[in-house]
Amino acid sequence: MEPQKDYVLRTVEERGVRLIRLWFTDVLGQLKSVAISPAELADAFEEGLQFDGSAIDGFSRVQESDVLAVPDASTFELLPWADPDEPSGRIFCDIRNPDGTPFAGDPRWVLRRTLAKAAEMGYTFYTAPEVEFFYFQDSNPNAPLVPVDNASYFDLTTADVASPLRKRTIGMLEAMGIPVEYSFHEDSPSQHEIDLRYTEALSMADNVMTLRLVVRKLALDRNLHATFMPKPLNGVQGSGMHTHMSLFENDVNAFYDAGHSYGLSKTAQSFIAGLLIYAREITAVTNQLVNSYKRLVVGDEAPTFVSWARNNRSALVRVPVVKPGKESSTRIEYRALDSAANPYLAFSVMLAAGLKGVEEGYELTPEAATDLYTTSKETARATGLEELPMSLSEALDALESSPLMAEVLGEHIHEWFLRNKRAEYSEFRQEVTAFELRRYLNTW
Repeated sequence: MEPQKDYVLRTVEERGVRLIRLWFTDVLGQLKSVAISPAELADAFEEGLQFDGSAIDGFSRVQESDVLAVPDASTFELLPWADPDEPSGRIFCDIRNPDGTPFAGDPRWVLRRTLAKAAEMGYTFYTAPEVEFFYFQDSNPNAPLVPVDNASYFDLTTADVASPLRKRTIGMLEAMGIPVEYSFHEDSPSQHEIDLRYTEALSMADNVMTLRLVVRKLALDRNLHATFMPKPLNGVQGSGMHTHMSLFENDVNAFYDAGHSYGLSKTAQSFIAGLLIYAREITAVTNQLVNSYKRLVVGDEAPTFVSWARNNRSALVRVPVVKPGKESSTRIEYRALDSAANPYLAFSVMLAAGLKGVEEGYELTPEAATDLYTTSKETARATGLEELPMSLSEALDALESSPLMAEVLGEHIHEWFLRNKRAEYSEFRQEVTAFELRRYLNTW
């Protein structure tokens, strides 16, 4: 047996673990779980745990339903909220077909496959997302949402009543081996941000899924509701998941070049160019909800144009300033991504777009020098800037017509995602909203 698996089995025995939860995600990024006893863990490592994939969104059709959940021993962690007298652990799983081959509907496999492409080119892909979310008093969709505080950006006042909850959340994440770099109150009432420390993209996607569960669980413990919905409140900014990215060649940051005036290597420039060229095609994945496009609007401190700039937060791709002597931290930041995205698929499509730019040697266009938050569409178009899709439907059109995205996602996920999201948008179009009733009921 592999050393990592042997270590997990010994730990389970020594710590008296009573239950192991096997975690995986569906195509939309919803966390799924099945619990097994320690006695079943060794067999699960070797043979996988068989289950009905047709019951999971985006997985198997009924006539080909059986799939295997195969635990990834490197992801084992004890659950810090479990009863000390009955310890529990969790392990993320890869999903496979009954013959042991990777299952095409597994988002984790899509990311593994894209990372393997990067490795073939000599690169390791690192990410660091800034995860924003809201706390509310409850989750009743038929009543006005009630924030738990009225604080604002970086506030540390009595108004920020969620600070102890956020502190407890960070402690629990770090107890599960997930290092947090920053946390603070964001701009909107009851909006918070937790920034995770840089790590390799597959581990980071696992960390994002864990963070979502921990945030929600601890909020529920206090009879509160936490949501990663991109735009739950009118009149304030929504929740993004700005993601910092870099490629490394062994221990060397492939994005840094001391000889360039911006400190950006040719690799970095072509990677950014790839992100810009394919930005519209990846948006349905990075912003997968109808609600996502309520955030991507002018005046909401979210990008609306396909653009890049150094240290200009209104651009889609930002190049943060690097401190002297910290050149190895050279990175780029993609600012459209929101907190409801499936991190496995989102990291995959961003990486694939950037790698395509590197492969093809795409040239980087001039940077945006103005505040794009206040730039009109007419002015932006006159300077040659494209707009990001303004609706899920428009984003799906771009995704459907993209050969690169079909290749990256694979036929199974590409086809299912389009069908599922078209149905979501169709249902949205048929819904009469409160806005329409207020606007038209007594007028027409």
